[in-house]
Amino acid sequence: MDTGDTAWVLVSAALVLFMTPGLALFYGGMVRAKSVLNMMMMSFGALALISVLWVLYGYSMAFGDDVGGGLLGNPFEFFGLSSLIGTAGLEGAFAPDNLVFTVPSLAFVAFQGVFAILTVALISGAIADRARFGPWMVFAGVWATLVYFPVAHWVFAFDGAESETGGWIANGLLAIDFAGGTAVHVNAGAAGLALALVLGKRRGFGRDPMRPHNLPLVMIGAGILWFGWIGFNSGSALAANGQAAEVFVTTLAATGAATLGWLLTEKLRDGHATSLGAASGVVAGLVAITPACSSVTPLGAIAVGLVAGVLCALAVGLKYRLGYDDSLDVVGVHLIGGLWGTVAVGLFASAATTAGVDGLFYGGGVDQLWRQALGALAVLVYSFVLTLVIGGVIAKVMRFRIPEEDEVAGIDGVVHAETGYDLASLGGGGGSALAAGGQSRAEARGTNLTEGSRV
Repeated sequence: MDTGDTAWVLVSAALVLFMTPGLALFYGGMVRAKSVLNMMMMSFGALALISVLWVLYGYSMAFGDDVGGGLLGNPFEFFGLSSLIGTAGLEGAFAPDNLVFTVPSLAFVAFQGVFAILTVALISGAIADRARFGPWMVFAGVWATLVYFPVAHWVFAFDGAESETGGWIANGLLAIDFAGGTAVHVNAGAAGLALALVLGKRRGFGRDPMRPHNLPLVMIGAGILWFGWIGFNSGSALAANGQAAEVFVTTLAATGAATLGWLLTEKLRDGHATSLGAASGVVAGLVAITPACSSVTPLGAIAVGLVAGVLCALAVGLKYRLGYDDSLDVVGVHLIGGLWGTVAVGLFASAATTAGVDGLFYGGGVDQLWRQALGALAVLVYSFVLTLVIGGVIAKVMRFRIPEEDEVAGIDGVVHAETGYDLASLGGGGGSALAAGGQSRAEARGTNLTEGSRV
């Protein structure tokens, strides 16, 4: 055991855990005032539920010895994690009996567990304003069990790390996904699209304004996500070493470039660079660099981020053209950004980096490119199809979507018997705009913030 590596992994796990409340703020500010609590509760509900499932069998399904073609870990190998507890107690050092590389197995458990939590929470943005909390919690548990835990095994379980044999993408296909472009973002984005199709469109979608009610919350949430994402990416080195430092820099550069790319796209298209666009550009850049952060140079990271900002800014409007209601653009940002970042490894990877692989633009041909594309496609199809089935069954059995009259009245009051803002105590008429969903100065002038849910 290396104490420096262990400290870094534990700190990184805490940073990634902080991302889920950050996501709750990010998503919560983007919905209308009457839905803010329900939106945030879906993130906190995922945090609570997946924490328990991960300890019981999730970690074992993801990192247990493979039980069939690189598709699934043995769900009983580490059931309850009791077998991973134990220290030698040498001179008070409490050296662990079980290691993953140079860190205690339970530090690795904690780090990977918060990834599982965040991935489930990400999906909730696609169904904002219209999902009942109880069925959402059932969906979260079933989806994590049938989709995330197996996919995490495919992507993150390397032979010999925790168990002898791991997943097919990591060890057979040899696709590079350093911190979860496929397992987290393509996975959640495809699930968000499927679930949005199952629940259907919000009342008034494409006709009524559905403006973010609190842009400062969105900006705060984006800032927390950027901060926590350093643990997400750099922590995936599982050591306090040069690779962690390299990944920190590529993550920083790509995120900045994506933010600039999104703002420039807005300015050219709409005439305004908006705060919501800046926050969205941050997330787009973070998503895109996640799989590529160990394989691209800092200059390559800028290219990956810049394309991601432009691409995702354009992609959020696809839902109006294609007719699906992805409330908070999980598809436009996470699915599109995750696909781009994963494929970009095959284009921009450089053998000068710690990944040690050349992509197409660095003389490596298409060998890595096809591996990246196949891995991303496999996760997309698996997640989309399974989510359609899981969501469809829950919708039939439990009435996943709230009734239309409750959606109009406000899901917070109907489902949670609470409101996000006690407007009556403010007095006067100052709360009326907030009750209706709030307005920024740009909205008051009647201008479009961006396409998609940002209109």
